Amino acid sequence: MGDNLTVTMPSDLEMKMVRVFDAPRALVFEAHAKCEHLKHWWGRGNPIDCEVDFRTGGSYRIVEHAPDGKQYVFRGEYREVREPERVVQTFEFEGMPGQVCVETLELTEEGGRTTVTSVTRFDTEGERDGMMASGMTEGAGQSYDALAAYLTKLS
Repeated sequence: MGDNLTVTMPSDLEMKMVRVFDAPRALVFEAHAKCEHLKHWWGRGNPIDCEVDFRTGGSYRIVEHAPDGKQYVFRGEYREVREPERVVQTFEFEGMPGQVCVETLELTEEGGRTTVTSVTRFDTEGERDGMMASGMTEGAGQSYDALAAYLTKLS
C-alpha cells in the first residue's frame, strides 16, 4: 500500500481512506470524472476499458485487464456529483454480484494541495471485512500512487 494512504474503520460498516495530493482540487476532481484520465491511474497501471456518464443519475463501468489475462469488472451509479467537492456513487465488483457498497468522496483543498477522503459504507460488517481482506486497500494505494504521478504530468 502507498505510504501516503491512511485507512481506518470508523464504524462496523465503514472503511475510510484519506490521501493528500500535490495538485489543486479542480484537477483531482477532473481526474476522477473522465475516462481519458481514469485510464492513467485507476487500474494501477493495468489497461482498462472505461464507460463513464459522470453526472448525478449517471453510471460507470470499468474493466481492468490484469497481466495474467483475467478481467476485473467494476460498476456503479452516481447518486450525487457536486463539482469539485463531492461524489457519492455505488460500487460493485461484478465478481461478487449483489454486494453493492456506497462510496462518498470528499475533496478539500488547502494551499494548492487536495485531500481526498473516501468513506465506503457496506451493508454488513462481513462485507466490509471481506473487502478489506480482498486486497482492496492495497490496490487503492497503488491506484492513488499512480494518480499522484499522473497529476504531476497534468499540472
